[in-house]
Amino acid sequence: MSSNPFEIAPILEGIRRWVVIESPTERPDQVNKLADVVAAGYRDLPASVERVAGRDGCGDHLVIRSSWGQEGVPGILVLSHLDTVHPMGFIERLPFKIERDSAFGPGIYDMKGGAYLAYQAFRQICADDVRPPLGITHLYVSDEEIGSPTSRSLIEAAGRQAKYVLVTEPARKGGKVVTGRKGVARFNVFIRGAPAHAGTRPEDGRSAIRELGHVIQTLEAMNDLPRGITVNVGVVRGGTRPNVIAELAYAQVDMRVPTMSHADELLPKILGISSRTEGVRVKVSGELNRPPYEKTSAGAALYAHAKKLAAELGYELLDTFSGGGSDANFTAPYTATLDGLGLEGKGAHTHYEQIYISSIEPRTRLLYRLYQTLR
Repeated sequence: MSSNPFEIAPILEGIRRWVVIESPTERPDQVNKLADVVAAGYRDLPASVERVAGRDGCGDHLVIRSSWGQEGVPGILVLSHLDTVHPMGFIERLPFKIERDSAFGPGIYDMKGGAYLAYQAFRQICADDVRPPLGITHLYVSDEEIGSPTSRSLIEAAGRQAKYVLVTEPARKGGKVVTGRKGVARFNVFIRGAPAHAGTRPEDGRSAIRELGHVIQTLEAMNDLPRGITVNVGVVRGGTRPNVIAELAYAQVDMRVPTMSHADELLPKILGISSRTEGVRVKVSGELNRPPYEKTSAGAALYAHAKKLAAELGYELLDTFSGGGSDANFTAPYTATLDGLGLEGKGAHTHYEQIYISSIEPRTRLLYRLYQTLR
């Protein structure tokens, strides 16, 4: 270990090693290559490494458990993801580089930087003479960027066994942590009408596209920004040729809601949308794939503790609510959860994604102090 375990240069070099291994969700071979490197980092530490084989086109998940912590006593769960949204080869466009206070690279902000900080803080805890009161489990998943379809059950089971959940998603502007997120629902709309020649026999047709227009208007009318509800028809397809009345049409829909009561109100409405036109069938399928992350009293107490630790480290830790979902949504309903503990930066999912180097030391120290003091 360095004489200063929070020294920036070696931590940044560790982040670089993870960033240069591109790991798009849809390339399990690449995600697993990164998982090999991550797992190797724990080999000399008092921890066990369990590798959960990937399935359904996704990479493996890693479950790291500290050797301390009493059997059956809830401990700390740290959630991170190894997958990124950037396609293979994007590192040619966005190579790892340092400019002033920024370090750039695919997935460096969302969230390889934050995941590495949690590992670094764990290394230092292992080097200390005194073990912290609670055991630590670090779960690295391979599919968060597509909604965690193969890791959700693992996250939920680990979350129910934990007393606290710390999530290394990137910090928000000004270093804010996240204490609430909207729930996310996804829907598919399938419409079947009847084809006909648009010029000679239009009366024989039943346009699926026209019906889709009605459905879109119904969905758009559900937007309620003052209540934080958004419904977005993001993908539409339909028809074959301009002179044929469309038999088929299709849409993909995203809904975000801040509370479960909003979800309970809107889900049946969307799933219950029916055709306005005789001879046209409308079928809507979908579900809430991430429940809302609402601030509970336990979650508020965890944030208050982190805020106090940050003040001792010399800075103010503010919190915020996010419209995006994360794996925190799966644990927050039943376990004290704090999200956004990763690095400060900007440009998640873009061609200029970056972290702020000046945030490395304070954010690593905060994670380390959380490991040390939560009980």
